[in-house]
Amino acid sequence: MQTAEVRWIGEQKFVAISPSGHAVAMDSDRSTNAGPGPMELLLMALGACTATDIVIILEKKRQKLESLEVICSGERAAEPPQVWSKLEILYRLRGKLEESSVKRAIELSEEKYCSVSATLKKSAELTWRYEILLTQD
Repeated sequence: MQTAEVRWIGEQKFVAISPSGHAVAMDSDRSTNAGPGPMELLLMALGACTATDIVIILEKKRQKLESLEVICSGERAAEPPQVWSKLEILYRLRGKLEESSVKRAIELSEEKYCSVSATLKKSAELTWRYEILLTQD
């Protein structure tokens, strides 16, 4: 079992300690905005999780990835608990890449490997698209 700890540091501000010992400051009050809120961290976790999969899968397919941006956008339900109800992921990739390999890597991440998207898909409709940018030679 993994354990995270969240410490209140005043107002609506917290420091979360991950199971691996890393600290992240959070602020649930969007008016003070001293750090990301918990729901923002879910969007960021989604991007990091699927980006990791894409990098690993394309490397295994011997694709020459030069850069990757993953932009996660979402809409939340109007009523509490205001879960993510609609999510879109935009992948921007640059490199000497076969489009079929990129598409398959994204499909594998979304359907099989990304535990964050698997969790979020229980409440949200998740769509994705990608852009393969020209290499900068």
